[in-house]
Amino acid sequence: MKRLCEKLQQLLDWGGIKKDVTLLVLSGIALGASLLGWDPLPFNLAWVAIILCGIPIIAEAVIGLITAFDIKADVLVSLALIASVCIGEDFAAGEVAFIMQLGGLLEELTVAKAQAGIEKLVRLMPQTARVLADGGEKIVPAEEVRVGDRLRVLPGETVPVDGVILTGQTSINQAVMTGESLPVDKTAGDPVSSGTVNQFGAFEMKAEKVSEDSSIQRMIRLVQSADAGKARIVGIADRWATWIVVIALSAAALTWLITGQIIRAVTILVVFCPCALVLAAPTAIMAAMGNAARHGFLVREGDALERLAKVSRITFDKTGTLTYGTPQVVAVKSLVPERTEAELYRLCAAAEQLSEHPLGKAVTRCFRQETGGDIPAAGEFRMIPGRGVSAAVQGSAVLAGNREMLAEEGISLPHGAVEEAEGFRAKGCTVIFAAVNGVLAGDLALSDTVREESADMLRRLTQLGIHPVLLTGDHPDAASAIAGQLGIREVQANCLPEDKLRIIRGYQEKGEAVCMIGDGVNDAPALKAANVGVAMGGVGSAIAVDAADIALVDDEIKELPHLLALSRRMMISIKLNMTFSMALNFVAIVLAIIGTLSPVIGALVHNVGSVLVIINSALLLKWRKKEWLSTSSAR
Repeated sequence: MKRLCEKLQQLLDWGGIKKDVTLLVLSGIALGASLLGWDPLPFNLAWVAIILCGIPIIAEAVIGLITAFDIKADVLVSLALIASVCIGEDFAAGEVAFIMQLGGLLEELTVAKAQAGIEKLVRLMPQTARVLADGGEKIVPAEEVRVGDRLRVLPGETVPVDGVILTGQTSINQAVMTGESLPVDKTAGDPVSSGTVNQFGAFEMKAEKVSEDSSIQRMIRLVQSADAGKARIVGIADRWATWIVVIALSAAALTWLITGQIIRAVTILVVFCPCALVLAAPTAIMAAMGNAARHGFLVREGDALERLAKVSRITFDKTGTLTYGTPQVVAVKSLVPERTEAELYRLCAAAEQLSEHPLGKAVTRCFRQETGGDIPAAGEFRMIPGRGVSAAVQGSAVLAGNREMLAEEGISLPHGAVEEAEGFRAKGCTVIFAAVNGVLAGDLALSDTVREESADMLRRLTQLGIHPVLLTGDHPDAASAIAGQLGIREVQANCLPEDKLRIIRGYQEKGEAVCMIGDGVNDAPALKAANVGVAMGGVGSAIAVDAADIALVDDEIKELPHLLALSRRMMISIKLNMTFSMALNFVAIVLAIIGTLSPVIGALVHNVGSVLVIINSALLLKWRKKEWLSTSSAR
């Protein structure tokens, strides 16, 4: 029997949403013709709706009862359909079937499951590795690398396994693990993780964690486990279905026994059908999704807004979310009287103009943006991975790099310069030292910059009773500096993907509903684990977007408070819809018991209720919090 039910379910699922829409259109036309009294066929045209919409409902009810003894709203609807047909109320039967299928279609559209995005994560896995053995180098599949193998990684290649650098200097893009856009300088003795990208210098490494133990594989497992743990919300009508069925059958049976009139019993079954109740949630959700789309949010999970309404804590990634994710020159300091800050800035921009390092590009870009001046040509350019650059600019030998580079060139740093650099680092800045003709000339401080809208956005979230938390893979100094600018009191720095996941689950274990805002691959597990995940769709990775319930298309996080407020307003609308539909049902049942309502009139009453529910839900399309409307208009 179960095998037969499985085949029947496959038949019902065939054609998907397009089939459902087609059947609804045909049924609607047939019901309209029947209502107008146009009967070109030897039978009532309402039978078109009974067959196209009613039979699938009855089949779903039978499948649910046989396979899992699942009493859903379909059971009551099926009884009402069959009873209406038995007493000749074909139009009432077709009308109820049509309304219920319309509600089911809307619900199906709003609860569609998003893709997990695990396939894209898998594609991040390096496929090959350069293994050094027997005095030579051979390329082998990455899964064949063993612990202790000696590997070579060239510029531009992905690190195949976790390990430690043996020889060489380089810069590693660790965004896949930490979310931070700036590469990290690495040298002998430093660890490297699989999935990260070697940007500049070649190096040799020793494999320590391979195959399933590697960092990227751990992240894939985190995403899978987080996705499995996120429960789906059952339809509201189905939550109450058992009680509705019991009450409806009891009322119908008692009325039949007491009055002896089966038509009254059938009318009770018809008016008890949860048509308006079925429409209460999906229509409000669809209207709210439309509103969210107008404000730049693509809601990918139908029940995401319902979950969002319960959120009390929002965890933010830093880079690319609260900040722009691109370094900016925030200070230029000359340490010698013969060179002005402007001159020093110009020389550094010239030396860095051929650099492929993000910091070097930032210096050149910011100089052009801020000064609009010409950058002199540079000769004898040399890039030293993990250190900096050197170049000849207008007859001067210019070095721009870190402290280690200056030390290797025999250039010492005075105590004052060291203290100043430490002060910049405490504010979350990265410092580039500049030397001209072998003498320390000054330094440049670069920092990620806060989005203009971040502070106001966080203020509005606080007004809604939301507690913000900063989760970042960045250094504690940089994280604290950004948090201080934004007024965020809770900060978690140096976070790997598993750390973010652990922190979010810790909040959830305390009974808090958590929303995660992120943009990078490293945020994918946290986005999946959170009650609601919101990904930055513009600057964010495709994997983060796939892992999230909601994508912020234009990266305008200033609208995030509106989304939170909208979700709460949506739940108020749903509760109003449900209260109204149940009250309408109660009144209709009383009238049916005393014989005032016929099955057809009862079905029409349901139509009126359904229309009013849809109108109330439609008000969400242009809803916005009043005080925020006045604020935006004042601007």
